[in-house]
Amino acid sequence: AAPGLLLAALAGSGWPIARGGSQAIADALAAIIGEHGGVIETGHPITRAEQLPPGARWFFDTSPRAMAAVLGDRLPPRYRRTLQRFRYGPGTCKVDFLLREPIPWGQERYTRTATFHLADDYGQIARAEAQVAAGVIPERPWVLGGEPTRIDPSRAPAGTHLAWAYCHVPAGCPVDVSAAIIAQIERCAPGFRDVIEATIVTTASEQAAQNPNNVGGDIGAGATSLRQLIRRPVLGATPQATPLPGIYLCSAATAPGGGVHGMSGYRASRHAQSSRAADRS
Repeated sequence: AAPGLLLAALAGSGWPIARGGSQAIADALAAIIGEHGGVIETGHPITRAEQLPPGARWFFDTSPRAMAAVLGDRLPPRYRRTLQRFRYGPGTCKVDFLLREPIPWGQERYTRTATFHLADDYGQIARAEAQVAAGVIPERPWVLGGEPTRIDPSRAPAGTHLAWAYCHVPAGCPVDVSAAIIAQIERCAPGFRDVIEATIVTTASEQAAQNPNNVGGDIGAGATSLRQLIRRPVLGATPQATPLPGIYLCSAATAPGGGVHGMSGYRASRHAQSSRAADRS
């Protein structure tokens, strides 16, 4: 499902980004909730099911591990074990760049996109991922990044540009690997170092600390193994539904997986609506 969604988006308009920054997506969703009378509360960590309102439908936009911890013995033992055994992917080390000039790619065709993937060849990607899987930080990682101000100048002050890039590292890795990331970009865009004004580095361990859903710094909400493409986290027409009525897991840890597409929440809400209608009939 996820590859199909991705290919459809690419065929329609290329790889999209939010105008004004990713915060615009959160603001739009918050506005919709407000229009329907909803209230968003923050700063209230939930660690026990007793903290949740009784009689309501609960939607967990969390990792499977977090939902299992909150619901505890309320879950059937087999389902709880499934959530606890859910596998997570590698960590990521991310660098945000403030640039004096756009990345000097050297070829005009490379300036027409806001997203880039950098590696010497497939062999480098395979070697780097094998090293990460073995718990080793790759010396020459493959790098995924973006240069959003190429197509949305409003994201940066006049006369400056923004870029970001990350690479995979072992889960929970506290090491700053920004030098390797910069070196990979420099190999593909000579002179890149000279246009860097400032950087902010977020290691895998910091990713996990900032957002507990990013277990070990995994920003993909779970390993994308063949098994977990099919069983994410369980096999079924609506994997967002749990054995407990009215309780759903609606994060990217459910099919169709990671990405800003909203399908996990959509499927959970549709199931909740149909279940509610059935209860009334």
